[in-house]
Amino acid sequence: MIGRLRGLLVEIEGEDALIDVNGVGYLVRCGARTLSRLPAPDEHVTLHIESQTREDGTRLFGFLSKGDRATFVQLQGIQGVGPKAALSVLDILSPAELATAAARDDKTAVARANGVGPKLAQRIVTELKGKPLAGGIDAGLPNAIGSPSQTAFSKDGEALAALAGLGIPDASARRAVEAAKARLDPDASLSALIKASLQEVGR
Repeated sequence: MIGRLRGLLVEIEGEDALIDVNGVGYLVRCGARTLSRLPAPDEHVTLHIESQTREDGTRLFGFLSKGDRATFVQLQGIQGVGPKAALSVLDILSPAELATAAARDDKTAVARANGVGPKLAQRIVTELKGKPLAGGIDAGLPNAIGSPSQTAFSKDGEALAALAGLGIPDASARRAVEAAKARLDPDASLSALIKASLQEVGR
């Protein structure tokens, strides 16, 4: 099974990215958030791959981080959540933000995903609450809701979303946020974190 691909991004066709790896073209299905953070055509890209084999063949799903890929797999373990719904959830919520939503029983946040109705959104937060998500993120043990760690995950996710909205690639945004956090007070505001992160991007 393919677990990772590194090659040249040839083009984006709808929801798929065509990656050339040593002359072989791989068609990889990606979510909108991932597609928006891919480099320009003819530049190198590395995608973490989840391979799914069915009667009609093998389909590759690509992600820029291992955490996104692992969360994609975990979401599909919930009844009623297929690949399309899992990608839709990750389009609007990072793993950290999903953990926060589950901890707070915030089905409204999950229901913003395309094709995810209120009932399915409730099932998702119920199934994930109290369970570890990708990357060791805790989806809300009862005594952890509102704890500093939960607030930090939410703040990090919002900062990453803000940088992504400015067109900054995911990897660069994550490095910038981590560097900014290292030199800021732990209680710094979200606006301060975003400002410091943008300064790190410019370094």
